[in-house]
Amino acid sequence: MSYCIYTTKPISQTNKTEQIMAKLFLVSFLGLLIAAYGVAGNVVYDKFSILEDMDIVEEDTDFLESPSWTSEHGGKVLVNVDSFGAVGDGVSDDTQAFRKAWDTACSTRKSVLLVPPGRRYLVNATKFKGPCAERLIVQIDGTIVAPDEPKNWDPDLPRLWLDFSKLQGVAFQGKGVIDGSGSKWWAASCKKNKSNALTIDSSSSIKVKGLTIQNSQQMNFVISKSEANNINVVLQDCKIGTGDDCISIVNGSSTIKMKRIYCGPGHGVSIGSLGEDNSVGIVTNVVLDTALLRETTNGVRIKTWQGGSGYVRGVRFENVRMEDVANPIIIDQFYCDSPTTCQNQTSAVQISQIVYRNISGTTKSKQAIKFACSNTVPCSNLVLSNVNLEKKDGTVETYCNSAQGFGYRLVHPSADCLSSHDKGSILIDWKDNAELTEPTEDHIIHTEL
Repeated sequence: MSYCIYTTKPISQTNKTEQIMAKLFLVSFLGLLIAAYGVAGNVVYDKFSILEDMDIVEEDTDFLESPSWTSEHGGKVLVNVDSFGAVGDGVSDDTQAFRKAWDTACSTRKSVLLVPPGRRYLVNATKFKGPCAERLIVQIDGTIVAPDEPKNWDPDLPRLWLDFSKLQGVAFQGKGVIDGSGSKWWAASCKKNKSNALTIDSSSSIKVKGLTIQNSQQMNFVISKSEANNINVVLQDCKIGTGDDCISIVNGSSTIKMKRIYCGPGHGVSIGSLGEDNSVGIVTNVVLDTALLRETTNGVRIKTWQGGSGYVRGVRFENVRMEDVANPIIIDQFYCDSPTTCQNQTSAVQISQIVYRNISGTTKSKQAIKFACSNTVPCSNLVLSNVNLEKKDGTVETYCNSAQGFGYRLVHPSADCLSSHDKGSILIDWKDNAELTEPTEDHIIHTEL
């Protein structure tokens, strides 16, 4: 189950601060002096400098507030699904009524597509396509439910349920529920029978607020191809409980900002998996600021398969509280979600410029911090500051394999196992960062979790 505020903003509408964030430049977050000199486009920082402090940019109030659809002076056109024949008894098939209501609302300026409260609308797999007239609001106050029998699923849409695409400036809001009725999918393995509850595809300037999404067939909420790829996405004030990753940031994602996230139960907040089947994986500019993870199997995680290529860089996890988390801080470059053993391969997704700051709490495992990096493509520029993780019934330790970086201020368990080619500095190539910040279409391969 999950509910939160989700927004996408087009790059052309970002403010100056956000434009700076998207460039992955590097400065000291402690405001200390930087001792630097340039050689062939490289910059060397002393040990007490750190990666770019990518602050969460608070969104404009009017952008996050729910647009009013009840104002007598708002000039809104109400499009009620009941007016198009929807029954709302949870048994009758209301799919066609929803499609007709969508067509009308989408083509009408300042319209409100209303799903009324107090009713359950059975809707089969459907694609709701744009572009639409401006200022469309989708007001969901009732419950939308999926067919609970896989055999009753639309065979032409095996991987989708409610799919919205090619939209701009649309608000999805309300106090309603989107219920995927997924229990029979889980029994048959959702890994093999993949379908997602709510999908926002190929869209920009979208806001989702106040809704509860639950019991999906596989994933509750998917953001796909926002701004050509998943670029400029904000998630905040989310409460997520699930049987897999609470949040999964996959290939082609850049400038992802998460704030005030509650996760549990679940597998934590993850980047990846990336690199499956020797594919390219690229993720840049990710910030998680202020989160509570409770009794999850992982905390903040980066997971990649052997044999992949590409990179993860410019990531900051900060102000995170862990409560009885099995693997609070983990990089796993030997990820293998397969019934058979994965072959050892030398190629790997490159992981660098990762910051862990102000992270505290309790762990269930002895290895509170685990950096299992590729032997041939080591993790580099890993920085820990003010990290304090304890185990209620024993000691804790940090595990490092091919991991370079350092700890600053309090780091418990100690990060002394981190190594560096130059123990007093971290080397960052400005030129490469400028060229590689935003992935190109040629690199984008949308892989599975």
